[in-house]
Amino acid sequence: MQIIAIALAIVVLLVAAVFLPFLSIHVAGAKNSVSVLDAARSFDTAIYAPLALAVAVVIFVIPLLRAILSIYVLVPIVLERRVFRHAKSAFHLMETLRPWSMAEIFVLGCAVALIKVADLAVIEFGVAFWMFSALVVLIIAQDSFLCRWSVWNSLTHPHKS
Repeated sequence: MQIIAIALAIVVLLVAAVFLPFLSIHVAGAKNSVSVLDAARSFDTAIYAPLALAVAVVIFVIPLLRAILSIYVLVPIVLERRVFRHAKSAFHLMETLRPWSMAEIFVLGCAVALIKVADLAVIEFGVAFWMFSALVVLIIAQDSFLCRWSVWNSLTHPHKS
């Protein structure tokens, strides 16, 4: 049940973090706030469009998909119901995507980059930065609490209800 609660929190935080301000920069009296969605949209040229898509996939789509798949797989197991159709495939996909879920790499990379820029401008972390920071902790907790053997066992030998 804890893993399901963590997955729900991940879904809520990820969706909210995309639209809320990630950071604000103050330079020479000018202020600019940017969200993750704004940053992805800034790559509007044809050359950078694949990069923007790749960044969006690894920091948003894959972590969101993994959280949704874990809910899909675990809810029937926890409630001792018959597993949903294609639950084995969903769990396999969830595990296959694990190395490609890079929200934590994004937060770490942003923190390092912002430290380097701090001498040039005044930087304020927005709500989305702190949400992504919480996501890092939740994703690590979800991955460490999940017993993959138990899930595969429950999917292979489902409860008959």
